[in-house]
Amino acid sequence: MNETLRLIHNRRSLRAFSDRPIPPEVLLALKEATLRAPTAGNMAYYSIVEVCDREKKEKLALLCDNQPMIAKAPLVWIFLADAQKWLNYYHESGAVEKANDLPYRPIGLGDLHLALQDTIIAAHNAVIAAEALGLGSCYIGDVIENFEELSDLLHLSGSVIPGAMVIFGYPKTDNAVKPTPRCPVDSIFMKDSYREPHLKEMEAAYFEHEEQKRRIQSLPYENTGSLADFYYRRKHTSAFMREMNRSTEVMFRRWVEGDS
Repeated sequence: MNETLRLIHNRRSLRAFSDRPIPPEVLLALKEATLRAPTAGNMAYYSIVEVCDREKKEKLALLCDNQPMIAKAPLVWIFLADAQKWLNYYHESGAVEKANDLPYRPIGLGDLHLALQDTIIAAHNAVIAAEALGLGSCYIGDVIENFEELSDLLHLSGSVIPGAMVIFGYPKTDNAVKPTPRCPVDSIFMKDSYREPHLKEMEAAYFEHEEQKRRIQSLPYENTGSLADFYYRRKHTSAFMREMNRSTEVMFRRWVEGDS
C-alpha cells in the first residue's frame, strides 16, 4: 500500500489534542495543501475562517452542541461556502454593468450546491494534508446549528454560509486508535443506476457497525436493539437534528435572498 492510501486508511477522528503548538511552517504547509483542492472553474467558491480568539472558540463550543474540545483545539477552521465575494467582485469590477446585453441573474441554489462542493472538498484536502503533517483532525457537523448566532459571531453576510468545521492538533498520546467499521464496497457502489437497498441488504451492510456497538453495550432496549433503533432514537429524532434542519432552512433562505 502506498503512503497516500496508508494515510487514508489509517486516518481516525481525533478529539483530544496535546498542548504542543503547531509551528508556523507546518500551518503554512497545511494552508497551501488545502488550497490545492479541486474547485469548480478554479473560482474557489469558499472562504476559511481560522478562529484564534479564545472567547470566540468558547462560544463556538457552546453553539456546537456544547463540545469543550472545540475551545481546547490548537487550530479551528470554519469552511464557508462563499458566493458573496464573487457577487461583489462582479459588481465592483464593472462586469455587471459592461454585460448589459445579458439578463442579470441573482445568486441561486445552483451556486449554493457548487459552493458547498468546493467547500467540502477543500475541508477534506485539509484533513488528509493534516494527517500527512502529523496532525489529527475532527469534523464538527454541529457548525450548521444556530446559524443566526454563528453568523453574528463570524460576521457572515449575504451568500456566505458554513459548510464544515474542522479542528486540528497533535495527538495527545501515541496510542493507536482502533479502526471504525465501514460498509462493504458492494453495498455502496452501484452500476449504471440507483437502487434502494432492501432491509436484509442494509442489515448486512451495517452488520459490523451494529456488532461494535453491541460489544460496548450502547444499543437501545437493553442492548437488544438494532443499529436502526440506535440512530433513529439518538440522531433522527434528536433535538440537535431538529435544530440543524431549522438552522439550515434559515441559511439557505438568506443565501438566496441576501441580507434583505
